[in-house]
Amino acid sequence: MSKQFDAVIVGAGFTGLTAGLELARAGKRVVVLDADSAPGGLAGTFEFKDGVTIEKFYHHWFNNDEYVPKLVKELGMEGDIVTMPSKTGMYFNGRQWNLSTPMDLLRFKPLSFVDRIRLGLLVLKVRRVTDWKTIEHLSIREWLEPLCGKNVFRIVWQPLIENKFSVFADAVNAVWMWKKLVLRGSTRDAKGGEQLAYFKGGFGRLAQAMASEITRLGGEVRYSSPVTGVHTAGGDKLSGVATPGGEVSGEQYLFTPAFSLIADMFEGAAGADWLARWRRVKYLGNVCLVLELDRSLSDTYWLNVNDPGFPFVGVIEHTNFDSPENYDGKHIVFLSRYLAKEDPLWYYGDDDYLEFALGHLQRMFPKLERSWIQDFRIWRAEFAQPVTERGYSEYVPDRATPFSNAIISTMAHIYPEDRGTNYAIREGKAVAALMNQAPAR
Repeated sequence: MSKQFDAVIVGAGFTGLTAGLELARAGKRVVVLDADSAPGGLAGTFEFKDGVTIEKFYHHWFNNDEYVPKLVKELGMEGDIVTMPSKTGMYFNGRQWNLSTPMDLLRFKPLSFVDRIRLGLLVLKVRRVTDWKTIEHLSIREWLEPLCGKNVFRIVWQPLIENKFSVFADAVNAVWMWKKLVLRGSTRDAKGGEQLAYFKGGFGRLAQAMASEITRLGGEVRYSSPVTGVHTAGGDKLSGVATPGGEVSGEQYLFTPAFSLIADMFEGAAGADWLARWRRVKYLGNVCLVLELDRSLSDTYWLNVNDPGFPFVGVIEHTNFDSPENYDGKHIVFLSRYLAKEDPLWYYGDDDYLEFALGHLQRMFPKLERSWIQDFRIWRAEFAQPVTERGYSEYVPDRATPFSNAIISTMAHIYPEDRGTNYAIREGKAVAALMNQAPAR
């Protein structure tokens, strides 16, 4: 006989782990199932061949984020939070420009002086929007271009949006950009610089601490346990989920993967209308190249790339944020590319992808040599970024499923905020509260 749980949670990302931890603290018998071999989802970590540990996909949080530091404090690990200034810049027309402070902006010569002022005033204009639904029917271009001017949009924003959203660049609604600008404008210090926070050892270490606490409280976290389907016993309730290790049964169920994956799990159990709604939300994948170098490329942490033809949204040199001393003296660089799975680059082998990336990276950093690379890894996530099209709030599915004992909470629900660890934790706490309120059997 399979063990009966109070709650079965599908997905050991931060939403699933947070919900599992909250339910376990409330005395529930919890099991968290994940297809991966370790917790954390997109925030999971890996080791280079020399033992240096880093995230598969770059992560930090903002100094005004609320839920990550609260969670860390609950786990008694607040001493592992480090807050540091970040240095940002832009690569344009063959040159790197600093853009960390208002004075840097005033020196940004690719824009005329008038356009620099327009760009600087943009955050003030953006803050005048108090109801995001009033701009949800507009694309980013339709909303932003009148606010900052065509030239500012063309040089500063258009390349970033196109690299971020690929074939969906003209489909994403203005709310995504509005929220980004409001958030970034509220993280500045008195001198106009930006303070960011990081967790020592990476977010995967934090995820592991959460999983260990669930286990300590009597729950289970099972890895390499993909859910391949759901079972019903008639009526409006699930009776279990199918895994390679057999059926897992519970009183309540929470599903946290991407909508498309949830639709696959419910195929044959949910009606066509439910499946179509879940599959309506589109996603972009991400291919992230992580380089371990023996020296630094530059002194900038986050370098946006606005040069036409460069295929990456930016060059993120993590060790210009968190010291190389924490990585055995190595320098860690992320190159991230968002793309549809149909893009031929998705299917490149690792060595071919590295050579493709180096060809572009050496245009920016001519001194870079292949011998600088001590190790590299390439990570692919098929459902890395929900695409929030015009009118997204009207068609995105809510937490409900056809079954009264099963709910959904995914990164696509975080809207109007964009996906992020801070908001995943917020959602996990919210759904756990709903599940704790459910009547006992």
